[in-house]
Amino acid sequence: MSKPVFVGYATRYGSTAEVAQKIASVLEKSGHVVEIKSLREVDDLDGYDAVVMGAPLFMYKWHRDAKRFLTSNRKALKKLPVAIFALGPTHDPHDEKEWQESTGHLKKELEKFPWLKPVAVEMFGGKWAPEKLKAPLRWLAGKEPATDIRDWEAIRSWANALPEKWRFF
Repeated sequence: MSKPVFVGYATRYGSTAEVAQKIASVLEKSGHVVEIKSLREVDDLDGYDAVVMGAPLFMYKWHRDAKRFLTSNRKALKKLPVAIFALGPTHDPHDEKEWQESTGHLKKELEKFPWLKPVAVEMFGGKWAPEKLKAPLRWLAGKEPATDIRDWEAIRSWANALPEKWRFF
């Protein structure tokens, strides 16, 4: 690839930005030029060879910035290889039901964009930081402890596999 790879993220409390940074770092180590930004900061996608975008699922909804990004960049995204990740479950990394539900909700969100044909879609565990919540969500969260089930090795592995998937776009 001769042009940079765009790695974009939407985030509520910063954990998705941290995952995007890890993905960008992995791609850079494999020789790619990478530009990383919040999806809100993107004006257009001219000059990129590929797009990696991520956003959290929060209360079973995908972050609105991700949906806006897809809508406003439809024309460019149809011409580029796109990889998508989401952060979902935040508690038990072995709770199959929660993972299936989160993956199903992401699938429903992506079905709203039938023109989009991602080369890769992945659900990663997320981070629950109740101390960062604002009222009234903080009150609703009760005394649930903070958790972080992001699997950094799985994230690294997924990012390492992306360039091969872009080749066949």
